[in-house]
Amino acid sequence: MTESVPDTPPDDGPVTQPVAPTRLTVLAGPTAVGKGSVSADIRAGHPEVWISVSATTRAPRPGEQHGVHYWFVSDREFDRMVEDGALLEWAVVHGAARYGTPRAPVDRALAAGRPALLEIDLQGARQVHAAMPDALMVFLAPPTWEELVRRLVGRGTEGEEERERRLATARLELAAEEEFDVTVVNAEIHAAAEELVALMIGRPGPDHPA
Repeated sequence: MTESVPDTPPDDGPVTQPVAPTRLTVLAGPTAVGKGSVSADIRAGHPEVWISVSATTRAPRPGEQHGVHYWFVSDREFDRMVEDGALLEWAVVHGAARYGTPRAPVDRALAAGRPALLEIDLQGARQVHAAMPDALMVFLAPPTWEELVRRLVGRGTEGEEERERRLATARLELAAEEEFDVTVVNAEIHAAAEELVALMIGRPGPDHPA
């Protein structure tokens, strides 16, 4: 990728190695658990934390900005990114749109020594763990199943059929908790965000063990 292509994440060249590279933190969890809200809280209160922006083939939702919330790309451009090995991970989410994590920005953030957070779905988290086994894998869990259902219904963005499909997916995603290093319970967004940042800051890079 190059910066001359306006609808793709920028790649400004080779990564230079700093003195203290950091470790990537991967945040995943079931649908409607609040991953986006926790990430937004961190973005607002912790500018020192770099948060990855995913590429997606879906259309923007109201209020979403290209390059801020997602990189909105065409199917053709996404195909090119896959072929070029420009994605750290990618997946088809909910049987529809494709989502992926541009690799170069992640490498640059880690090399620059910044705490780096990647908020993705379970499929993507597994791919990242395979590619970067040193990454800190954090599972965001709801306080109860009933609360997760309430949050999903309360969003009001899905119809009945879609809601049932996402609940079925959520049950499978909750069962994956044991695959992760740490669980953060999202009983309250800001508290969960602060707990996550504390975990990130407390994890030095692979060459600098605590």
